[in-house]
Amino acid sequence: MPHNPPLRDWSGRTVWLIGASSGIGLATARLLHARGARVVVSARQAAALDAFVQAHPGAVALPLDATDAQAVRAAALQLTAGDGRLDLVAYCAGHYKAQRAFNFDLAEMLKHQDINYLGALYVLDAVLPAMLARGQGHLSLISSVAGYRGLPNSLAYGPTKAALINLAETLYADLHPRGLGVSLINPGFVQTGLTAQNHFTMPALITPEQAALEIVRGWERGRFEIHFPRRFTGFMKLLQWLPYSLYLPLVTRMVKEGT
Repeated sequence: MPHNPPLRDWSGRTVWLIGASSGIGLATARLLHARGARVVVSARQAAALDAFVQAHPGAVALPLDATDAQAVRAAALQLTAGDGRLDLVAYCAGHYKAQRAFNFDLAEMLKHQDINYLGALYVLDAVLPAMLARGQGHLSLISSVAGYRGLPNSLAYGPTKAALINLAETLYADLHPRGLGVSLINPGFVQTGLTAQNHFTMPALITPEQAALEIVRGWERGRFEIHFPRRFTGFMKLLQWLPYSLYLPLVTRMVKEGT
């Protein structure tokens, strides 16, 4: 049974993707445009957005720094002015830099928080009033399986993704009875500029295009959590069930082997 109203027909729907200049966000924007949606793309890189619009007639570029609350609010007002409506808002912006506790970098910790989590809050603040007033719309947050449990090299990244997971679960509990859809996207390793910095073998690595197909398929089926590739995320879900007496020795061994 679907958790959300399935989004099967994209024709005529307006979707706003924040963080769509590259990676998963860009690939998802391309796929939704091909499915007939009116796609609005936002990111800081205006040139990349303009290139997308030129290649995808009917799309709209809305340059935006997601960490600027006033700019996010102004953009949302622009999109919802008059009879404008947002059928789907997806927060795709993300930042990742590997960090270990013995190289603690407060500036990087805060940058992860600003982009990965606070930006999502600014978007929610900007779009929720109009969606609640209509009693329609879908909110989607891209988190990560790195948010399931504490992992090596994820001191800065993991906690922000864990926060998004908790946020999405609570949003669903509050908004589902009001007619709004909420989905949580937890990818494994996807071949992007962020993962390119990893110096280890990434199991079940997939392309942004494969990720976009999984995401859109999940929206079309009304899923709450959309996780992929399942041959990897299934294993990560099993780790969630381990008690600390088993999990902590395991993760400590992972850290030693990765040193």
